[in-house]
Amino acid sequence: MANLQAKSKWSIDDEIGFFSFYKSLPEKADTTYRVFEHGEFYSTHEKDAILAAKHIFKSVSAMKELGRKGVSCLTVPSVFLSQLNFESLARDLLLVMQYRLEVYRQLPNRKWELAYKGSPGYLNEVEEILFKNVDIAEQTSSAVIAVKYILTGGQSTVGLAFADSRSCELMYAEFSDNDHFSNLESAIIQLGPKECIVQKLDSTHEAATLTEVIKRSRVLITERPKSDFSMKNIDQDLKRLLKTKKKKSDQDEVPVGASWTSDHPLAASSLSSLIHYLELLSKDENFGEFRIRKFDLSQFMKLDSAAYSALNLFPERNTQGIVQHSKPVDSLYGVLNNCQTVQGQRLLTRWIKQPLIDVNHLEERLSVVEAFVEISELRRSLADEHLKKLPDFDRLSKKFHRKKASLQDSYRVYQAIKQLPYICESMEKHAEELESNYNLLREMFIAPIRQLLLDFEKFTEMLDSTLDFKMVERHEYMVKCDFDPELQRLRSKMTEVEEEMEEAFTDAATQLKLEKGKTIKLELAPQFGYVFRVTCKEEKALRQNKRFTTLDTNKAGVRFINSQLQQLSDGYQDLRASYEAQQDAVVTEIMSIACGYAEPMHTLGDVLAKLDVLLSFAQPLGTGSNLIKLDQCRHPCVERQDDVSFIANDVLLKKEEHNFIIVTGPNMGGKSTYIRQVGVAVLMAQIGCFVPCDSVTVTLVDAILARVGAGDCQAQGVSTFMAEMLETSSILRSASANSLIIVDELGRGTSTYDGFGLAWAISRHVALELKSACLFATHFHEMTSLADEVPSAVNYHVTALTSADGNDGTSLTMLYQVRPGSCDRSFGIHVAECVDFPRSVINAAKRKAAELEDSYVTGNAEDGDGSDRRKVKLSGQRIVQDFLHSVKREKWNELSDSEAAAKLSELKRKATDAGNEYVDGILRGLKASN
Repeated sequence: MANLQAKSKWSIDDEIGFFSFYKSLPEKADTTYRVFEHGEFYSTHEKDAILAAKHIFKSVSAMKELGRKGVSCLTVPSVFLSQLNFESLARDLLLVMQYRLEVYRQLPNRKWELAYKGSPGYLNEVEEILFKNVDIAEQTSSAVIAVKYILTGGQSTVGLAFADSRSCELMYAEFSDNDHFSNLESAIIQLGPKECIVQKLDSTHEAATLTEVIKRSRVLITERPKSDFSMKNIDQDLKRLLKTKKKKSDQDEVPVGASWTSDHPLAASSLSSLIHYLELLSKDENFGEFRIRKFDLSQFMKLDSAAYSALNLFPERNTQGIVQHSKPVDSLYGVLNNCQTVQGQRLLTRWIKQPLIDVNHLEERLSVVEAFVEISELRRSLADEHLKKLPDFDRLSKKFHRKKASLQDSYRVYQAIKQLPYICESMEKHAEELESNYNLLREMFIAPIRQLLLDFEKFTEMLDSTLDFKMVERHEYMVKCDFDPELQRLRSKMTEVEEEMEEAFTDAATQLKLEKGKTIKLELAPQFGYVFRVTCKEEKALRQNKRFTTLDTNKAGVRFINSQLQQLSDGYQDLRASYEAQQDAVVTEIMSIACGYAEPMHTLGDVLAKLDVLLSFAQPLGTGSNLIKLDQCRHPCVERQDDVSFIANDVLLKKEEHNFIIVTGPNMGGKSTYIRQVGVAVLMAQIGCFVPCDSVTVTLVDAILARVGAGDCQAQGVSTFMAEMLETSSILRSASANSLIIVDELGRGTSTYDGFGLAWAISRHVALELKSACLFATHFHEMTSLADEVPSAVNYHVTALTSADGNDGTSLTMLYQVRPGSCDRSFGIHVAECVDFPRSVINAAKRKAAELEDSYVTGNAEDGDGSDRRKVKLSGQRIVQDFLHSVKREKWNELSDSEAAAKLSELKRKATDAGNEYVDGILRGLKASN
């Protein structure tokens, strides 16, 4: 109702002027959302109104026709939003749904203009709206990339630029890529941008592939004109933006003035487009604040989109980007996220996307984790007592850098700095127990924090001498009155009014017969000033009492006032306003000095984030060479689910001799979980986290590539089988001998013979040519014969039991154990029985399966004469029958133990010789037919 009342103040002249402007706006993309500010409320229209109605109000009935009825050109479907509704919608549009936002405002002369805008990669102008009342972790990454490519000799060269305005960081890269843009896809996953800037796309196959790669990574595409990619002024622009001093920690930072742009023209062109798009040169605050470095794609493990999805690294999102499942166990991020700070959660997101391949850095992380695991008291004190109290330094540093921080923000930094010595003391306290790991903790955390404490020494002294800490206890942030006689006078008056309000509070409690401070309270409400509040339970004390006026009722209770408190509150607010006006000059000076500490705040955030993430890691891990050995490995997401008793299994992948694992077995038997948990375990190891296994030996892998599940994309004309082939083709082009490949079903989207032929050929190529470590789950039982041809291929199967269920059927019990050897039968019909298929359907399926199996062996199939197959079957049966008859004919009771053993050994030898001859005959026949 508040929205509609606000709307009623909008005059007809305002509406006509608005419509004239609204109709004049150019067409926009569906992913651009327009909002119009009308003072106390906002409006959105047409398609945008439908989205707002469904998203905010959960019903299109919230839509109204704005304008004059009967004049179609002056009416438009509309939704009106309050300030809170607008902030909530803007947050979801930009951070979750990946939309662009444009907000228009009316000027005093009644003309309309674009007031501010935002996009997933450019949040600078909307940060105050997005983060006003909330701290958001990984979703607030506002990084944006730009991409430009050229084709030479059938191969693509890609130039990439990256910008994060939050951390004032620029990166560039230029690399060769295949026609699937596999390297670009890995770079997008590693960098985690929200938006990608590209030159106006044409209708070529390469442009379509590039678009698909970017969209598959859930990144918003923004097309910009060719002129934005001009690198004419790039060197001059960078000189204005880049810092002149280089941080010691940034060893790979490009020195100011270094001429890399001529050597990497595509990357320079992409960076120029980012500078234009983010309007970095339009604000003086950006000059001399950015750092730039070259991004090396090879310093991290490569992940493609399929692996990113198959390994459940992050919570699943729907097509609008909204999280589908909220349980922590649904993703690796949810399982590992024990972080206590927002910057820690943000860093964890980045580490999961960027698994290391440098063993020295890995050992460093693991040593820290080992120290925290072994000394649980240290881990608990750091996480539960100290880190929990720290704010988001990344966001605070940005506010101070832009000179938008308040006295309250300064106090939050002050509080955090006072907490830092306890973090150092906690680690120093356990120096003897930590032994050699103490030196590492001192180098990574204690020494940097101690140095930062020195850097902030003047800052804390300034706050100690200027901030009125008595008022802070009441959540009011004011300067001490000692600085100015007028401030002292106003403070004295305010104290008198406070005492009078306390007396009024006592009188009210007495009149209502309520206990002061418990059942009745005096509090400051932003919209009412000072008020009394009682719980809803005590509301009856107010009834029929004309001395008090009820203001509002909510879950927290009933807020009310009397004439005395109203008068005192109004007087107090006037005095406070005068005090704040008088102290403005002092506050401005304080904040001017405080803003100079933006960079140390950012550095402190980095140190604390790393400490936070390493504290959240657990479970033991070892390292080795040319080997992935996981003893009693478990899937971290599955084992954390309620009512799940996880069956752990061993995994061994060893170069040359045990590197291609074929897993067969029934549906729902655990094949997919088994192969995926290996990928998750290796990724956890390479982000420096302990792994859910009894013991682990892991060789570093340069990429995890996956082909999992079946799904089509009808809107883009891609069938299930085509999607399967595209993903597999990308794997074959991207994988190396040091990659880990996970394949969960291949060749199931076409005919049995074509599918099996492709699965066989692809598997053989991976095992013999690429020599990548691979786990291959399949229902093609014929695939198991690959182990006879390829030395590094081995067969495993998931176990299950079948038993009669008393209703002419069989029951299937999954054991979830993975054992060596192949599965020699199919359980598809048993699975159908488990879900209560009609008995007639089950019986018909069994008959048909038996007929097909018999026709394949006896030669009654439609595709040719089966006489040879019939002979093969009969020969095998004869060998078994001869052996059984020979055993039956012998008079075993007349033989001594040694004679019986010798006789049985002779019969076994004859049967074995006959069997070998039988197999050799089959192989000779197959070679002859080929």
